[in-house]
Amino acid sequence: MSNIIAGRFDQQTSAEQARAELLRAGFAEEQVSTFYVSPPGQHDLTPLGGDEMKSHGAEHSGRGIAEGGLAGGAMGATIGAATIPVIGPIGPIVGALVGAHVGDLAGSLSETADDGDTNTLPYRRSGMMLAISAASEDEEERAVRVLRALNAQDIERAEGTIANGDWEDFDPLQPPRLVNLH
Repeated sequence: MSNIIAGRFDQQTSAEQARAELLRAGFAEEQVSTFYVSPPGQHDLTPLGGDEMKSHGAEHSGRGIAEGGLAGGAMGATIGAATIPVIGPIGPIVGALVGAHVGDLAGSLSETADDGDTNTLPYRRSGMMLAISAASEDEEERAVRVLRALNAQDIERAEGTIANGDWEDFDPLQPPRLVNLH
């Protein structure tokens, strides 16, 4: 494994220009990998497609749905009870069902995640990725300078193996660790 510096470009032509510039800057062809990163959720890593068998954002949603459904159902039944003189005994039932549904929706949205790390993105954005295997700190700095000069976005540092121009162990689900912009 070696250190890898990578940057994202919105257009393929920009990534190709950056690749040519890196080769002019002394990097070997085998050290550079260019490939497209699909949008989150579209990496087709599971038998049914998608990225994972379970959504991380929904890991606590069951509790929120249950709490919201109970609260909404109770509130809806109470409001529905007031409609008994107008629509009869079905009022509390309809009120409870509508209230539970609204509560489920509100409860499913109640969970938020914040890992507190300001030097990572929550996910890797899609686009053309240009990655450079850097054997030394000097090569890392040179790669970062070239990528910045060519307006690469989300310049990141990772560990991995680039062999014959292919980042063999690239994981699109791993959040990128951004290089400090100073």
